[in-house]
Amino acid sequence: MAGAKGTQRNLFSELVVPATTIIINDRCLIRAEHDYRIIVVSGIVLAQYGLEDRIAEAYAMVSLIEQGWATQKEVARAFGCSSRSVRRYQRRLADGGLAALTRAGGYPSGRRRLSHSRERLLRSLKEQGTANREIARRLGVTPKAIRKLLKRMGWCEEGPEQIRLPMGAPGGDPNLSASLPVPATEAPQNPVPPGDPNLSAFVSLDDEPLPVSFDTNPADRRVDRVLAYLGVLDDAAPLFRSGTRVHGGGVLLAMPALVQSGVFTVARKIYGSIGPAFYGLRNIFVALLLMALLRIKRPEGLKEHSPDDLGRVLGLDRAPEVKTLRRKLSRLAALGRAADFGRALAQKRVADRGAAMGFLYIDGHVRVYHGQSTLPKTHVARRRLAMPATTDYWVNDALGDPLFVVTAEANAGMVKMLPPVLEEVRTLVGERRVTIVFDRGGFSPKLFLKLIGDGFDVLTYRKGRSRRIGRSRFVSYDAVIDGFQVSYKLADQGVRLLDGKLRMRQVTRLGEGGHQTPILTSRRDLSAVEVAFRMFERWRQENFFKYLREEYALDALVDYDVVPDNAARDVPNPKRIEITAKLQQARAEFERLTAEYGAEAFMNPEPSRPTMKGFKAAHGKLAKSIREAFDRVTALERKRGDTPARIPIGDVVKKEIIKLDPERKLLTNLVKMVAYQAESDLFHLVTPHYKRATDEGRTLIQSALAAPADIVVSANELRVIVAPLSSPHRTRAIVCLCQELNRFPTTFPGSCLRLQFSVASGK
Repeated sequence: MAGAKGTQRNLFSELVVPATTIIINDRCLIRAEHDYRIIVVSGIVLAQYGLEDRIAEAYAMVSLIEQGWATQKEVARAFGCSSRSVRRYQRRLADGGLAALTRAGGYPSGRRRLSHSRERLLRSLKEQGTANREIARRLGVTPKAIRKLLKRMGWCEEGPEQIRLPMGAPGGDPNLSASLPVPATEAPQNPVPPGDPNLSAFVSLDDEPLPVSFDTNPADRRVDRVLAYLGVLDDAAPLFRSGTRVHGGGVLLAMPALVQSGVFTVARKIYGSIGPAFYGLRNIFVALLLMALLRIKRPEGLKEHSPDDLGRVLGLDRAPEVKTLRRKLSRLAALGRAADFGRALAQKRVADRGAAMGFLYIDGHVRVYHGQSTLPKTHVARRRLAMPATTDYWVNDALGDPLFVVTAEANAGMVKMLPPVLEEVRTLVGERRVTIVFDRGGFSPKLFLKLIGDGFDVLTYRKGRSRRIGRSRFVSYDAVIDGFQVSYKLADQGVRLLDGKLRMRQVTRLGEGGHQTPILTSRRDLSAVEVAFRMFERWRQENFFKYLREEYALDALVDYDVVPDNAARDVPNPKRIEITAKLQQARAEFERLTAEYGAEAFMNPEPSRPTMKGFKAAHGKLAKSIREAFDRVTALERKRGDTPARIPIGDVVKKEIIKLDPERKLLTNLVKMVAYQAESDLFHLVTPHYKRATDEGRTLIQSALAAPADIVVSANELRVIVAPLSSPHRTRAIVCLCQELNRFPTTFPGSCLRLQFSVASGK
């Protein structure tokens, strides 16, 4: 045995990685064979190349990242280079294909260097106050080369000249900017209309006083930044500069829809101001909304985009950096007005589109949490697991567009959340009768009775077992509803719930495989086919959740901050749950023993044991076990009856009760909701002009928003000329969209520049 044990110890000796193998991560590795390298992913060869083939090596590095097998840091560490080099390979491959990977290292050939003889010229130009960009243009090099040479020369850049404020003006007065003198040679881009000498009287479409800029160069906003630093500027005015093929310029197509949503007016009404700043309230909301439409899903995503390019779209010299945006979000969240902001946006939406509020779809969306804090768990349907998460309940209109969102306390179920959500709905829609559509999670006849009494109609699936309906009772229906051709086999009947207290209508659909789907509703005025159509349209909301997860990173957390939760909140009693589990085991044991006793009685040989007394004597042990099991069941039932079903969570969890900070997440959810609404508005405008709008409409809008555009600025007009799309029929659809947008006069927020859209010719 001793020898056998020694043999067993050596069966699983420690794995030794050969020195010629480089581990990338737990799935990928590099094997060196003489002068060749082989990349293996999960046991499968992904690439092989010679050591001298630098192109193949670079392509292999990019392939590992693009296919999701490894991260940039892992690839850089394994291949012995920097993450910057890996990103450079990715950029070269995306821009020029494999041929672009052949570029040699070192200083790019063909790019001019500054000779040392020009240092004196550079110093002379800098002493005259010439900007780096102008010097680079004169010398034929890049501004970066100028900055590097100045650094080697030890040049100390002086700060911007201080602005002389009027004597006696109180520092920090937000109205001070209106009294600052404007140099005669520097006219602001937002001029005063002729005949109106009072600048404060010139307002935009929503009666917002227009900010004034004292900078003349849109690419250099140092004067406005100094004013913001001195506390006399609440928000920088948008100054646009003309340019060709501005990256992401097509996103300005969404500006009319964003302005129409009222988000900027509502934000100013709810939040007022976030203090003197260059990136004030309006600029921050413009940046957040356009970032969402450009699929920059998190503030950290700004690191992968040029601040100068994004700034040109925002009307600024550069877009805010990550730390600036996060700081502004923290300041907005500290005000605690996200719920009021969402309510005001919903009121504006209802006022504009009341006809779409006849049917409202309500469903919960579970956001999984992967942090270190202890949060309540809930069932995640798409993963079929119980995980720490937060549940949001969304309300969508009849078209599937979101109306507002509510965060549930401790992942409360739909039966518990429907009453408070519908109280919010009632404040929005007034006394009109609304039909609420939801899934089986909200099935509760008692709740139905209450909702119908409160003036709501109910439309949901029937939960639990129900009597099957004979095939002969089903009738085929064909109809066109909201432009969709539908065909169902339906059976319509009345049902009674709660012992006859609640009478409802049941419409049952017969599927192709014989499956029956019963639908309950309190609406008796609708046809059976419309009842089925409205119920099955609930999948629009499921598609909405999927779309926002993939395109807008709905589940992404802005931060992992936690706040104290209500310690008095009641939760299921763990002791009662434990007793219930033991009671179920005891009942199962009792049923097993009684079944065994009955089987023995059935098989009892009556000739040898003709009396019951003899049978009991023969099976006394089994009878004793049954009595003990019965006593155990009775004791557990009594004990469970004395144990409360729910107790305060403070009695269960001994450490601090916490939850994720809901304010910042709710605010970013609302921003993404408004961006999605604007995208939907553009989708509805382009639908009549694009035959495949049902299948590709949103993809078309995404392409147009991400397309480059020429920006042409005049005195009172901002022309956006979008680049043609990939095919003529898609371009024609965007041309029609531009014509539709031009029918509604829209000015860019914070300016008097009217937006005009067109599409460049394909020549």
